[in-house]
Order: sequence, then C-alpha cells, then structure tokens
Amino acid sequence: MNRPTTSGRFITFEGIDGAGKSTQIAALVEALRGRGLNVLCTREPGGTEPGEKLREVLLGMEMHVDTEAMLMFAARREHLAAVIEPALAAGNWVVCDRFTDATYAYQVGGRGLDAARCDALEAWVHPHIRPDLTLLFDLPPALAAARIEANGTNPDRFEQERRGFFERVRAAYLERARREPGRFHVIDAAREPHEITREIASVLSKRSWL
Repeated sequence: MNRPTTSGRFITFEGIDGAGKSTQIAALVEALRGRGLNVLCTREPGGTEPGEKLREVLLGMEMHVDTEAMLMFAARREHLAAVIEPALAAGNWVVCDRFTDATYAYQVGGRGLDAARCDALEAWVHPHIRPDLTLLFDLPPALAAARIEANGTNPDRFEQERRGFFERVRAAYLERARREPGRFHVIDAAREPHEITREIASVLSKRSWL
C-alpha cells in the first residue's frame, strides 16, 4: 500500500488479557481526537462484520491451533482491506487493540504453532504494512488473572487458559519486542493508569507525533 506523505499513524496495543489496554486505548483516542486528528479505533479479531463473527467463533469454540491461526489471519485480511488500509490511505490515524504480534504471542508462543507457518501467513496477508508503533503492556500473569477475576466478567476460552499458557505468551511478546526495538515500546502495566497515560503521551511526543 502506497501511503501518502501526510499519512496517519498505525498504532497497536498488545499484551496479555488483563493488562489494562482498554483504558489506555480510550485515553489515547480521546487525546488524539482532542488535537483535531481523525482517528479510527478498532480491534482484532474483529473490526468488520465478518471479523466480528469470526471473533465469536475464535473466542468461544475449541479448535486445532492451525485452524485458529488461519481464522485469525482471515479476519485480519478483511480488517486490513475494508478498514485499516482505507483509513491510513486517507491520512487518518488507526489505533488497534491487537494485531499480528498477538498471533505470534498466543498461537506461536502460547499454543506452540510452528513459527514458520505464522511467518508465511503474515507474508501473504500483509507484506506491505506493519504498525508504526506497538505499545506492549507487560504484566505478570498472576496479576492479570487477579484483575480479570475482579472485573467479574465471563472469561472467554483464552482467558480460561492456565498460568503456564500466559507465561509463554508473555515471553513470546517480550522476545518479539527485543527483535524490533524501534517499533515496540514496552510498558510496565502494573503501575497506576494515570502514570501509563503520561508515558504513552511522552512516547508519542518523543517521536514528534504530538
């Protein structure tokens, strides 16, 4: 995709369930819109009508890990074609809750999917686009689990996984961040929300985006 000189930015939020992404996504979108920027806020899996239907299947039904990965990327391809790419081409900002890094973390790290298969799917589905910035919310799985329990919501099938699963997911995220330090910014998600909000603003300011 050829993005215009005055293109927007593609920012993704990543981290294990319970890390506090939702609060910070809302704060960032509000701050960006307050500066007069056009901002699309979206999520994965989902973001489109087919994607949301696939989300229901992915979060609610047991399946083979290969099937899981392919459905994730199927939803992603539709999301990119119908939502993300047009928004960026129009010069808008896109803030997305999860993207391909989540597939590496959850399916490759957590479930043991062959990384080469994930690489092949990524090269097929979006060889032309990567996030400009990925904010990784890092949190010990024990604390994340306590937060989810305190929220009192019905956990989906990923949230019901055992502690060891989330330890592997966390490790995969951190390894991904080590490989791409220019794109990732790792955030200590155990801190108070207002501290994290300030840190995110500082990250964007240092990149001269605000």
